[in-house]
Amino acid sequence: MAKSRIAAEKEVVEKMIAVYCRGQGHPKGGLCPECLALLEYARKRLDHCRFGEEKTFCEQCPVHCYNREMRARIKAVMRYAGPRMLVHHPLLAVKHLISSTIYRQRKRKEELRQKKV
Repeated sequence: MAKSRIAAEKEVVEKMIAVYCRGQGHPKGGLCPECLALLEYARKRLDHCRFGEEKTFCEQCPVHCYNREMRARIKAVMRYAGPRMLVHHPLLAVKHLISSTIYRQRKRKEELRQKKV
């Protein structure tokens, strides 16, 4: 059975935060308190996403539900961990890249269709 979109997003965020936390030299054996707080915040935001299972990737969402501080922190995590995911979690990274590319292509086609009408 396939994971729900929300569950998949939670998994990606959790792995990215773990890569970031380790890479920043934070304590080994788990997440530091700041990274754990960010993870809990991200999970909470995903649980309450107004788009539910129809959600886009957060970076492409028209609604920014993170507060400024947390948005800056998650951007730093993604900027650092994104490229490293190919090494640490290659299947997850490739799946995410493919899904993101497919979503962007569908969105472009939809925008072109609307312009023609």
